Amino acid sequence: MTTMIHVRTAHTSELGEGELTAIRNLLDTAFEGNFSDDDWDHSVGGVHALAHDGDELVGHGSVVQRRLLHGGRALRTGYVEAVAARADRRRRGVGSAVMAELERVLRHGAYELGALGAAEAAAPLYTGRGWRLWRGPSSVLSPGGIVRTEEEDGFLYVLPLTAELDLDGELVCDWRPGDVW
Repeated sequence: MTTMIHVRTAHTSELGEGELTAIRNLLDTAFEGNFSDDDWDHSVGGVHALAHDGDELVGHGSVVQRRLLHGGRALRTGYVEAVAARADRRRRGVGSAVMAELERVLRHGAYELGALGAAEAAAPLYTGRGWRLWRGPSSVLSPGGIVRTEEEDGFLYVLPLTAELDLDGELVCDWRPGDVW
């Protein structure tokens, strides 16, 4: 039986309490309990892509605005967060459908760059869609200054939009609680 996945976008402010609860439950399950309150906070306040099969939520992702520093410039960045598909729907196009909508938001928004941090298992989804691995060093602009984030090197991906990038240069993210990338 072929199912029809429908993806809609909505700003966090347009989502009701029931939808937000369903999203959080999907993310908690998809990330096997490794989705913190900070991770949740990072994923709200922007545009969500919600994948449904009928009335069932089967996938999610969001884009939030961040500032990344590169080449002496602060870049308006659409940062992709909380991309997940329900376990029984993985490798069936749900992630691609969610990313297609998020990329539409990135391309038609006011962003100079798309960026995300990816688990190794998810990298083929992003590279297959044209996202590029950031090869240079990563850092965070912390309250105490710029601090290297070596543990993130090799896991950051960018979607160049209007910004000129040197993929071997330094990329610095803005500070936030929890995982900075």
